[in-house]
Formats: sequence, structure tokens, C-alpha cells
Amino acid sequence: MRGKELPTESNMQKTSPWLIATRVLFTFALIACIVFIFSNSMQIADVSSVASGRALTLMRKVFTRLGMPGIASRLTDHIVRKMAHFCEYMLEGFLLTLCLRVCTRRFVRHISWPILGGLLTALTDETIQMFSDGRSSQITDVWLDFSGVLTGILVGMFCLALCRMCYLLSLIHISEPTRRTPISYAVFCLKKKKKAERNIAYKGLLSMRIIDKTRKEE
Repeated sequence: MRGKELPTESNMQKTSPWLIATRVLFTFALIACIVFIFSNSMQIADVSSVASGRALTLMRKVFTRLGMPGIASRLTDHIVRKMAHFCEYMLEGFLLTLCLRVCTRRFVRHISWPILGGLLTALTDETIQMFSDGRSSQITDVWLDFSGVLTGILVGMFCLALCRMCYLLSLIHISEPTRRTPISYAVFCLKKKKKAERNIAYKGLLSMRIIDKTRKEE
């Protein structure tokens, strides 16, 4: 029919409710992650030090129970802060990659978007710390945050590639038993064609014998 657009895979994907729900979920998770990062940067130095001290105590207890007291004794407040920054931005990079994937199928071509978004978030975060009481901003922190974003993007791409590989392997596994049906049908058609040709040849040979027999009788 003219004037009627045939449904394509891209159109079906755009109108899929599961895709819309996934976009909303990942977008809210990304916004929550960025808000959490900025809220930590808005804290004054005393509040931030108390939170870092709690995390330091918890990590020391964990490493001590795991039988690594040497690592627990070497942990400092500075290391805990830098590790927290790195993990926050790694989560942001991972969520940026997932948001990009559910918005476009060719996310590798647009991988610069999450990289730029992570860099802008790091710059904004360090700028906020400049106006917080007792806090300071350093260029090394920007590079640390940006390296966390890049790590999260790489982890996200690896997870997406792994899911894609598992999906393709499942398709191969599902289609393997059904391959016999078209192959057996093709063999059946070939045998039927050969049988028809043999019947035609047999009928032609039989008709020639009958003609020869009638000629001899005459």
C-alpha cells in the first residue's frame, strides 16, 4: 500500500515501552549520581572530614577482618578521599555509557559525549569546592576525577560488548536445530527433480521402443 510506512526495527525500538523505561531509569540514576557528587562538594570542611573519618574507620575494619592489617594501617584520610572521588566518577562514566547506549544504537561513534560530560562534571565539581568553606580545588583532582570517568566508560563498553556476545551466541544456539529443516527441504526438492527427470527419460525410452516395435511389425 502506498503512503503507509512499513514497521522497521528502529521504529519498533523507539516505540518499545521497555526501551522508554530503561532510558528513564538510567537518566534518573545518572542525575542522582551527579547530584550526589555535587552535594559532597558543597559540604564544608568539618562535615567532609567527619564523613571521610567514618569511611576510613570502616575500611580499616574491613581490611583487618580480611587478614590485611598492613593495608589497614597504611590507609589515610587523603587516600580515602581520592578513592571516593575516583569511585564516584567511575560510576558516572558507567551510567553515561549506558544512557548513550539506550539513546542510540551507534554509541561508539558518539563516545565523545560521555567523555565531554564527565570532564565538565569534574570541572564543575572542583569549581564548587572553591566556594566551600575550608575546601580547596586542585588540577590534580580534575585529572583524577576524569580518569575515573574514563575507567567507568571502559567498564561500560566492556559490559555492553559482553552482553552483545552472549546475545549472538544465544541466537546461534537457538538457530542451530532449525537449520536441518531448510536443508532437508532443499534435498527433498532436489530428489524430486531428479525423480521427475528419470520418469521423463523412462517414458521417452519406452515410447521409442514402442515405435520401433510397431515399425518392425509393419
